[in-house]
Amino acid sequence: MYYVPDETERCGFYGCEDCDSRFLDLRIAPRLVCPYCGKEVDMEIGPDDETPEVRESAKLIKMLEGEEVEKYDTLLSLAVTGGDYSWI
Repeated sequence: MYYVPDETERCGFYGCEDCDSRFLDLRIAPRLVCPYCGKEVDMEIGPDDETPEVRESAKLIKMLEGEEVEKYDTLLSLAVTGGDYSWI
C-alpha cells in the first residue's frame, strides 16, 4: 500500500488505467508507473536483451495540498481496510 508520510504538504492522487487502483505519491507528474501492476525498468540489461518498455499507466487525477492530503490518505486507508477505522 502506498501512503504518504505524516506532515506531507503536497502530493499527487493517481488512478491506474490498467488495474483501476488509486494511490497517493509524493512525485507529481502527469503519468507514473503504477506501483501495483507496473514494473520499473531494470537498466542493467545485457547487449542481447531488448530494452523493456516503460508503461506509465497511472494518470494524475488531482494534485492535493494542505488538509486535502490527510483527508485523501485517510479515505484510501479506510477503503483498503474495509472501513475499520479503529486503527486510525
